[in-house]
Amino acid sequence: MPVVTRLPSTRAAPEIGIVHLGLGAFHRAHQAVYLQRHLNRHGQSDWGLCSANLRSNRTLVDQLRAQDGRYHVAEYRDREQVTLREIGVLRQALYVGEGGHDLELLLQRMAAPQTRIVTLTVTEKGYCLSPATGQLRMEDPAIAHDIAHPQAPRTAPGIVLEALRLRRAAGIAAFTVLCCDNMPDNGQRTRQAVSALAALQDQGLAQWVNEQVAFPGCMVDRIVPAMDGESFTRLEQQLDCHDRAAVVCESFSQWVIEDHFPLGRPDWELEGVQMVADVRPFETMKLRMLNGSHSLLAYVGLLVGHDLVFDAINDADLAHFIERYMTQEAAPTLDMPAGIDLVLYAHDLKARFANDSLQHRLRQIAMDGSQKLPQRWLLGAQQLLDDGRGIACIALGIAAWIHYCTQPLPGGSTQVIDDPLNATFADLAGRFEGASLVGAFLDLDEVFPAVLSARPAFRDAVQGAYGALVRDGMGSLLRTFAAHH
Repeated sequence: MPVVTRLPSTRAAPEIGIVHLGLGAFHRAHQAVYLQRHLNRHGQSDWGLCSANLRSNRTLVDQLRAQDGRYHVAEYRDREQVTLREIGVLRQALYVGEGGHDLELLLQRMAAPQTRIVTLTVTEKGYCLSPATGQLRMEDPAIAHDIAHPQAPRTAPGIVLEALRLRRAAGIAAFTVLCCDNMPDNGQRTRQAVSALAALQDQGLAQWVNEQVAFPGCMVDRIVPAMDGESFTRLEQQLDCHDRAAVVCESFSQWVIEDHFPLGRPDWELEGVQMVADVRPFETMKLRMLNGSHSLLAYVGLLVGHDLVFDAINDADLAHFIERYMTQEAAPTLDMPAGIDLVLYAHDLKARFANDSLQHRLRQIAMDGSQKLPQRWLLGAQQLLDDGRGIACIALGIAAWIHYCTQPLPGGSTQVIDDPLNATFADLAGRFEGASLVGAFLDLDEVFPAVLSARPAFRDAVQGAYGALVRDGMGSLLRTFAAHH
């Protein structure tokens, strides 16, 4: 049984100053923890949370309401040491997904003068941007709805925009919009989504958004596996924690934020947040080193027969492959500030992946690959090719992703592909095979930027990796990488 450090929350009830869109496990284990520590430090706060679930999990909202917004975060250093932290900074939980009736309450809360920051964790696809171009996907049915019915929005950009419209009409200054999702230039991408939607609704509103709304960027980092029945059983048996809203995560946590908050902000730096002038080097480092490695572990590891991140990183050949990717294909594309040691960062990442207390499933990481690959691999691949470097690891990762999306897993088991383009993948798999299938995937302009997919060196590398994968099997390819490494 692990040694448990229990940290109760203060009983003070903070005033709501931040509204968050995306009441998922990551938000509850990351941003809310920093705000709870802020509340514990000060004893009172104007930075309490209202968090809204925009998707299907109404049960979570009902659970949090029944618990007065309180829940627990179990932070595992390893199997032997865990901190159980009570969170009480969440003052209001709302549900605006299918069948929900809290949209008006949410918009009122966002339009209230006391709300000075709106944060988001809605995943990459939640911004309705093309992964390849970064432009608003106007053909998206939800975006089309928000254009036609701006006062009853369904998307995160639409909700943010309608709340800003209400503030502008009432003469209230714009809140700051802080994206906490894994996207390059996430502040600018969020601005693009909101301002592009505004231009399709009201040019005056679009101009006001562009002139008055701050969209700082940030980098967030904490490994937070999805909760399942096994996770809750472990909490009950090991920690005597009977909380169906609880979250399990690693003890490591990092947050780097561009310091641009016209209406003020919590003094996050006292809680270890790095407030910087330019967050882009940190966000690119994390996307390519951590997230890029995670995606490689997922697609390559699943094809070898692994289920968990812990199992995958303890496969010696796969660990060598990940190390080669980080040192030869990720790190060379990064331009970091003085004092950042990428060799040490890579070493620490492997240690974090080897935390066997998290039970982090590769299938969770494999979700939404069409949205993640451009940021995690493709921008780096383009830079590597420009510099005359090889992309062997990235090419094999893309080949593994194509195989995962179109073929059964080892042993013949089938899987449900959780991706916005899953119908497209199924169609391509039904019409093509082999090299033709790879070519059809690389022609998906929703995923692959034309400037990259048109390069013969890129297409040849992926075609070669896929052919070798089908011919020799993933295990054999990993042993070849390990021997060369």
